[in-house]
Order: sequence, then structure tokens, then C-alpha cells
Amino acid sequence: MILAFKLDKAYFPSWARWVAQDQNGVWWAYEVEPLQFHKGWYENEVGRNFRLANDFKPVVSQGDWKNSLIRVNQ
Repeated sequence: MILAFKLDKAYFPSWARWVAQDQNGVWWAYEVEPLQFHKGWYENEVGRNFRLANDFKPVVSQGDWKNSLIRVNQ
């Protein structure tokens, strides 16, 4: 998968361990590995999440949002 933007940890909360893009193009950071639902990702009330950006072209056209989950190395 080709990312729509550079993953710069300087913009992530210090607790962020995962990032993923929802079907609508919004990128999120998650504290714990999120679960997938029919249009994106959710934290399942176990950890924190943070909206990173929504001004990027969604990867939906290829259905790639389902493959957008990335582990952030700290």
C-alpha cells in the first residue's frame, strides 16, 4: 500500500502505537490495535484514539483502507 502522506511520529500523540485510515479518508492514531468495522476502525473502548488528518484522498477506490493499519514503532 502506498501511503497518502508521510507518517511523521512528531505529529502523533506519544501513546500512539497504531495508525489507520477509515473508508472516508480520515487517518486515526490508536493506543491499542483497533478493530475493523464495515467503514473503518475503532478502539473497542480499550484505548485512546486521535484524529490525525482528513484532508487526504481516501484509499477506498482500491478497497485499500482495510489494509491501512500500520504499527508505529516507538
